[in-house]
Amino acid sequence: MTQAAETQRALAAAWPSVGELAAPLVAALILDAAMLRIGVERLENGCILVDGGIGVSGSLEAGRRIAEICLGGLGTVNLQTGGSFTRWPAGVAVHTTNPVLACLGSQYAGWSLAHGEGKGSFHALGSGPGRALAAKEELFAELGYRDQCESACLVLEVDKRPPPEIVAKIVRDCGIKAENLTLILTPTSSLAGGLQIVARVVEVALHKAHVLGFPLEQIIDGVGSAPLPPPAPDFLTAMGRTNDAILFGGDVHLFVRGGMAAAADLAKALSCTTSRDYGRPFAEIFKACKFDFYQIDPQLFAPARVAVTAIDSGHTFHAGHFDEDLLDKSFGSIA
Repeated sequence: MTQAAETQRALAAAWPSVGELAAPLVAALILDAAMLRIGVERLENGCILVDGGIGVSGSLEAGRRIAEICLGGLGTVNLQTGGSFTRWPAGVAVHTTNPVLACLGSQYAGWSLAHGEGKGSFHALGSGPGRALAAKEELFAELGYRDQCESACLVLEVDKRPPPEIVAKIVRDCGIKAENLTLILTPTSSLAGGLQIVARVVEVALHKAHVLGFPLEQIIDGVGSAPLPPPAPDFLTAMGRTNDAILFGGDVHLFVRGGMAAAADLAKALSCTTSRDYGRPFAEIFKACKFDFYQIDPQLFAPARVAVTAIDSGHTFHAGHFDEDLLDKSFGSIA
């Protein structure tokens, strides 16, 4: 085991339970369902299903709270106004003092769930604290972390209810009773769904830092923001807008340990502007790739502008830039 891996495992041993931290946030979300315009239903097996925008209108506040649940109770998400963009004053601000666990260990949509084939099939990526309880992804072995909790919450970015087989699989893999499982459904085209996706702006930066091979144990703190895109009725447009909010307006500041050279190299490579696919709205890129995510340059999935502070020396390195014209094009701005 490398020194970096040993350090990471030592840190993970002291990490809290994201499930336990998120549990009161989940309970409060359910309690305030009427105010938040979301639906709550208990299934036959006891699982609680929260509808964030399929058969209900949902709300931005619901999306904000769901985003904090996705962070495993280790981060704050706030709506802000008066941002950097002329036509898009509303934005989402995110902060976490444990960015590796909050973003990669909880918020990242890394648990692939599928059942059936053809038109009746179900596909979803699960995010939130329930991922760390099941620990089905190789990432958790690398992090050296697996949650221990009696309840689980998973957020699914879908526009239809999961079949009983998927619910049963989640219960089984998490090792909990069905009545202790909460599934939150957030369609990308909904108010809540759009906001909770844009609130992944710091997570996107953490994921790219991980892909670049930057030592995770050296990432100490993180803050970020992105403009709030208007919802769109069709999935492709909605998905494009949520991605473009981060690609053209995402702003992230990471605080890291280590030398200045490593921090400078991370900043230089971290912005999405280094990608060969940068320069067009995401929906256009996705269509050109025949709707195959694996054909898109992985370097594209990152914030527009980044700052990396080497806290041991106090030096900060900057890279990337905003593009409000591309935001306007993606968001459907009308003069």
